[in-house]
Amino acid sequence: MTHPALFQAQCHEIISVVGADGETIVSSEPGVMVIGADTGIKGQIHNCRRIEIKGAFEGELNAGTVVVHRGGRCLGQVNADTAEVHGNLEGVIRVRRLITIRSSGSVVGNVQYGSMSLEPGGELSAEVHNVPPSLGGDFAIEVTRGKSVRITLADLDARDPDDKAEDLRFSVTRMTGGSIMLAGDSTRPVNVFTQADLAAGRVLFQHDGSSGRDARFEVIVADGKGATSGAPRSVRVTVL
Repeated sequence: MTHPALFQAQCHEIISVVGADGETIVSSEPGVMVIGADTGIKGQIHNCRRIEIKGAFEGELNAGTVVVHRGGRCLGQVNADTAEVHGNLEGVIRVRRLITIRSSGSVVGNVQYGSMSLEPGGELSAEVHNVPPSLGGDFAIEVTRGKSVRITLADLDARDPDDKAEDLRFSVTRMTGGSIMLAGDSTRPVNVFTQADLAAGRVLFQHDGSSGRDARFEVIVADGKGATSGAPRSVRVTVL
């Protein structure tokens, strides 16, 4: 294997590194990078759609898909949407969706994942964590004074790769100027609703008729394992 070389790249660049024997050892087309066998790279790689490691990489890696081939080795900090491991992956690893450990693969370290597939023969020696949910949307609603408005997924949304919509529970606090209702039961305010309720269009904000121009509330979401989105986010309601 060649000696590790310091390396920093953005995967939207087109890169070709040729060894002394004329063999291409690192190649890239926009969004895709391949580290060849018998090649060691040390450094940072960012903004990859897909990276394939047939040799060795050490450092910080951010990509959509990471593939570590049989005989390949990746050591360091990895952030990816998906990962497929036939070789060795070690370090602080965050895979937002699916990490697949094939029969020849080995994963060691601190691993956060959305979902995991471990084939017979594959090795996992890691502190594993569920990826917590996150909040999305524009956190902004408009309502006519004294009326109600439906809260849409564009306003507020929960994202979690390994939990069903009905298992993602929103908790509402610090409400001013109104209340949250569920369609079909507009007489009883609620402080908890689910992503499934949002997706079905059942979640309403009911303005209380007060004279202020703004209302607001704070929200946090938790998954079925108890992990949360972190600090509460404020949703602003503009009164028309």
